[in-house]
Amino acid sequence: MQEPVTEVVGKSLVSHFLTVAGVLLALFAIARLLREKKQPANTLAWLLGMVLIPYVVVPLYLIFGGRKLARLAASKVSISPRLPVAVPASEQVMYHPTSHTMCANGAVAPVGGNRVTLLVDGVETFAELERLIREARHSIHIMTFILGRDDTGRRIVELLARRASEGVKVRLLLDALGCLFTSGRFVEPIRKAGGEVVTFMPMVPLSPRGSANLRNHRKIGIFDYHTALVGGHNLANDYMGPQRWAKRFADLGAVISGPGAVLLNEVFFADWAFAGNRPIGPLHDELDIDKAVRREGDSELQVVASGPDVPGDPLYDGIVSMVQEAKRSIWIITPYFIPDEVLLRSLEVKARAGRDVTVILPARSNHRITDFARRPYLRQLMAAGVRVLAYQPGMLHSKAIIVDDRFALVGSANLDMRSLFVNFEIGVMLYSQADAQALRTWAGELVRECVEMSPAEIRGRRFIGGLVEDLSRLLAPLL
Repeated sequence: MQEPVTEVVGKSLVSHFLTVAGVLLALFAIARLLREKKQPANTLAWLLGMVLIPYVVVPLYLIFGGRKLARLAASKVSISPRLPVAVPASEQVMYHPTSHTMCANGAVAPVGGNRVTLLVDGVETFAELERLIREARHSIHIMTFILGRDDTGRRIVELLARRASEGVKVRLLLDALGCLFTSGRFVEPIRKAGGEVVTFMPMVPLSPRGSANLRNHRKIGIFDYHTALVGGHNLANDYMGPQRWAKRFADLGAVISGPGAVLLNEVFFADWAFAGNRPIGPLHDELDIDKAVRREGDSELQVVASGPDVPGDPLYDGIVSMVQEAKRSIWIITPYFIPDEVLLRSLEVKARAGRDVTVILPARSNHRITDFARRPYLRQLMAAGVRVLAYQPGMLHSKAIIVDDRFALVGSANLDMRSLFVNFEIGVMLYSQADAQALRTWAGELVRECVEMSPAEIRGRRFIGGLVEDLSRLLAPLL
């Protein structure tokens, strides 16, 4: 009889220990959740999950739920770069409400003396990227979320390896998740030729430099510290390539020459130093700042980095400020639309005040769950008078906001909660009217390939569709 009693007591102690450990872990997770600057809906979604299914949600939160990491911010070089050689913007731009809002939240001040050229076609973008790689004399710095294991990806790896073998300093920074299958042997030719390849944020929760949730969504290329390519294009066939392809996404990018490119390079340096666990000083020693910072045009712009390594949310605050400053029109082009309550209500108020509020998005995106999640937000905006246009030819991956045809935002961020509050993102605010009008002209061309949506078209008519929509909206803060 002694043996069964010992076995029962042992099982009871193990069960008790697991229960206590589970409760302590849940309390720790809840305390961490409440300390973070999450949106209320996001916090509520996680809290409900922890209460209803704690054994599933608590571990998921500890792996995927973190938004701002104090240890990351402390160990990473400042992501608000400053130019030692200033090319200041005009006083009007320096004191622009949106510029001032973002600067107050940690963003770098606007700079003048830039030339901006839009890239609105995948073939054109690939040709420009290839030209910049071929013509670089000293350095090529590229970071991307996705490097495709396809013809486009192979061609870019081949070009970078060739330039590295010719003595150009080549650095390629890849996100660990987006480049899961291309960060190893696929890019080995670059390493063998003398180039460097580093992976950003390994998906290892307990690693001091890893996270399964925090992804580097920035897409930046900087050439000789002076010319940069920035926008939504990943390095894959879906986004760009030497030949036209009917299924290619419609995307948007920009080539920036001048002081703005130097600021984008500073963002790259900070990410590179962190990902490679190396000091940033030797990187700066390579840079001849007096030669790099030279006037190339009349465009005034502001580089805005956002993510877990930034104390505040300057990009999000800037977008809210843009909406609030609109006097005539707000045009939003985005592949995914899952706004938070503040941004949603701000757009509603502007529409009810008689402003032209237009949202352009794909009729069907490449992530169906986000299409279901966007429905209630779009119906709410339509009821307020917002015009919603569905792009028909295929996937629209472009990201831009244009206000009053006078200032605009381009970059890597989607208008969803993951881009606005979780991912590492990059934005460029364009304050020159000529640049904003060029974007408005491009957006007008998109409209010709769009159909205006009505509330009836996106209403969940069937039981299953309505159920999926409700579930998607519940998960929206986590998407």
